[in-house]
Amino acid sequence: MGKAGGRADFEWVYDEQPHTWRRKEILAKYPEIKTLMGPDPQLKWVVSGMVLTQLLACYLVRDLSWKWVFFWAYAFGGCINHSLTLAIHDISHNVAFGNKQARWNRWFAMFVNLPIGLPYSASFKKYHIDHHRYLGGDGLDVDIPTDLEGWFFCTPVRKVLWLFLQPFFYALRPLVVNPKPVTKLEMMNAAVQFAVDIAIYYLWGLKPIIYLIAGSILCMGLHPISGHFIAEHYMFLKGHETYSYYGPLNLITFNVGYHMEHHDFPSVPGSKLPEVKRIAAEYYDSLPQHTSWIRVLWDFVFDDSIGPYARIKREYKLAKQE
Repeated sequence: MGKAGGRADFEWVYDEQPHTWRRKEILAKYPEIKTLMGPDPQLKWVVSGMVLTQLLACYLVRDLSWKWVFFWAYAFGGCINHSLTLAIHDISHNVAFGNKQARWNRWFAMFVNLPIGLPYSASFKKYHIDHHRYLGGDGLDVDIPTDLEGWFFCTPVRKVLWLFLQPFFYALRPLVVNPKPVTKLEMMNAAVQFAVDIAIYYLWGLKPIIYLIAGSILCMGLHPISGHFIAEHYMFLKGHETYSYYGPLNLITFNVGYHMEHHDFPSVPGSKLPEVKRIAAEYYDSLPQHTSWIRVLWDFVFDDSIGPYARIKREYKLAKQE
């Protein structure tokens, strides 16, 4: 299984997350950044085209052999589905229709969810708020691996397995770390999703359903695009908990690589985050950044100092009392 080594606990800190003070400082110096906040009028059209592309793909794969179903799920469909999860991430900040039309954003996210094959958007929204508000919060931020994950997945072979199983950990971890009651939106999300799944199965059989779900699982696991999961918040340098990536994969991931900028200004759509960096370049150019998500995955697997435990954690005592 490989040689165990590296960290034996998370990196505990006792100060507030850096995004809070940096946001205030940047806005004081560059108030024009406020004009970038608000809806992205192009997002709904781009994302709708991606959803329709996947529905067309469902029709095209219906008669393929199973090996080609899985090939296209990994090489094509899964890439689109992973991109759609990042569109849902953007939409969770109400950038499709704006804050005044919050319900429209939730319903549109359910539409965007359809090619993923499993209900996702409503639950993601519920927990993603905590990720921003309580970044690294013990028992609050479910993006942080559990102690069991940190303890067990500590060798190269085990870390590869962890990367492959990452979709399942993201789905199940909230139920262990910070369980919340099921909401009406989640029930609606599930009802709509399974109704469409049944319709696709009725029209074209099982292979399109497997194409969609397998693509989602495979491309959110061990896949180059999934490097962003590790790149965003795993502590590659001591004391730094958020990192940006400015490479070409941002073109198909709604600029999720601009993660430092996103956490500083979550109300700015992904399409406008490069403008945030341009305006406030002196705040970002000198910060640690990643140049390759593939290199991030390689270092995560083979560097003993990096693993599920390589995350910054902090206590939010007042938040837990609320």
